[in-house]
Amino acid sequence: MSNNTVRPTDIKLHRKSHILEVAFDDGSQFKLSCEYLRVYSPSAEVRGHGPGQEVLQVGKENVNITSIEPVGSYAVCLHFDDGHDTGLYSWDWLHHLGKNQDKLWAQYLEKLAKAGVSRQLSKPAE
Repeated sequence: MSNNTVRPTDIKLHRKSHILEVAFDDGSQFKLSCEYLRVYSPSAEVRGHGPGQEVLQVGKENVNITSIEPVGSYAVCLHFDDGHDTGLYSWDWLHHLGKNQDKLWAQYLEKLAKAGVSRQLSKPAE
């Protein structure tokens, strides 16, 4: 692990609003939707095992986090109510998702539109 790794100072799950709030020791704070975290899971199930093997996640609009499990001093495993629980979200990955949220979210929406699929479960894109 690099010496530049940021560390969380606070992590709060807001179940009703489906938001994970994370504050870091560099002063940054992010509110990340459970859907956003789910579609950008660092797991091989989502990212694949190499470039071009990513799996577009659809129907995750209402997904929520059921529990947060610490993994050593470097990450958390987020357990989602759709059964997904294999991604280890390092502090660096969570910080990256927070810093790049607008750009990454726009890219995700563009991929959904190109594929003709929706954020909602079992509904075609409009």
